Amino acid sequence: MRESYQPVLSALLNKKCFSLFITFLLICSYVQATIITVCQNCEVSTVTQAVQMAQPYDTIKVQAGEYETVSLEIKKPLTLLGEPGANLNGAEKNYILKLLADSITVSGFSILNSGRSYTKDYAAVYVYKASHVKIINNKISKAFFAILVEKSKNAVISGNNVLGTAKKESQSGNGIHLWHCDSMKIDKNEVTGMRDGIYLEFVDNSLVKNNYTHHNVRYGLHFMFSNHDEYTDNKFEQNGAGVAVMFSKWIVMKRNHFYKNWGTASYGLLLKEIYDGEVYENRFEENTIGIYIDGSTRMTYSRNTLRQNGWGVKVSGGCYTNVFKENNFISNSFDLSYNSQLNDNTFNNNFWSEYTGYDLDKDDKGDVPYRPVKLFSYIVNQTPETIILLRSLFVDIINFSEKVSPVFTPDKLVDESPSIRSF
Repeated sequence: MRESYQPVLSALLNKKCFSLFITFLLICSYVQATIITVCQNCEVSTVTQAVQMAQPYDTIKVQAGEYETVSLEIKKPLTLLGEPGANLNGAEKNYILKLLADSITVSGFSILNSGRSYTKDYAAVYVYKASHVKIINNKISKAFFAILVEKSKNAVISGNNVLGTAKKESQSGNGIHLWHCDSMKIDKNEVTGMRDGIYLEFVDNSLVKNNYTHHNVRYGLHFMFSNHDEYTDNKFEQNGAGVAVMFSKWIVMKRNHFYKNWGTASYGLLLKEIYDGEVYENRFEENTIGIYIDGSTRMTYSRNTLRQNGWGVKVSGGCYTNVFKENNFISNSFDLSYNSQLNDNTFNNNFWSEYTGYDLDKDDKGDVPYRPVKLFSYIVNQTPETIILLRSLFVDIINFSEKVSPVFTPDKLVDESPSIRSF
């Protein structure tokens, strides 16, 4: 009986020994990894030379200085560390860095002067079909695209400062641009002066957190066809428009700040054909439109604050089964605009600064239901020039008459228990 177990035990021991041997080889490879120092007076005087001579998992340290780096392809796992004052200059010719392997780290550099083209997406840092890449704490300026990532996964883009000078959309690409990626983390970056601050297309299971995008020509954040993503604690300020979210599902947006995105076609947040998502604890302040909803269904909006916007929420197209609860509507010109008499969206227990009802039972909920849609908002939608009548007595009269006897607004669009206190 014992002899029958012997082959099995031998196989297990062989497998264990093989695993230990592989682990030993990996440890040896890390132990043997070397540090290559690059400086203008060193034996290795260019980053290109260092990359060519480096072995996988080596570290390249680049001292202060100007290093012309044009379309440098990195096809092995390496760590590139820039000391203060280390500049990679693309001389306005092409890509600067092309990361084409897994486990590459680029950190601490000033990267500037990528090429510009109307037919090619030249970028300061380009990543293609790679995983576990880290682009951390770099300053990128005078680039067409700053960071462009395609068909990659499990990458970290964190702490980068992207500075562009675009005044028109045609003058620049995007600050951080991801296409066909999965499980990405975009964290603590600042982007300004680009076409879109952050752009994502076909990007799933990813996190966009603690970024500050401002004064970009088009959008602070723009993403399409991307599912199961989360956008948290970001600030979008004075962009052509704040954030556009299109054709996506299962999106969570929380604790973001949409601030001063002004313009005739501007908004804090555009949701177009979005399904089964959550928008909560965000702040929308001084935007032309706080939230613009077009064809979005089964969304939950809660604990958001919409303050001093032109329109707090503007609903257009087929928007069904959405829930608005415990939001603060404070001093907006129009809290809510609606272009249909049909409604199966629910508004419950929101705070409306224009609510003048009473609370006799002291439960912090108004005893009189509140109708947030004003007739005048319909008129302005049809004839924008009539906005000059906003503060006139005539407008007060027609809004009151519509509130008493709704004709143009959905009769079911009412907050039955408006909150007396803000959240």
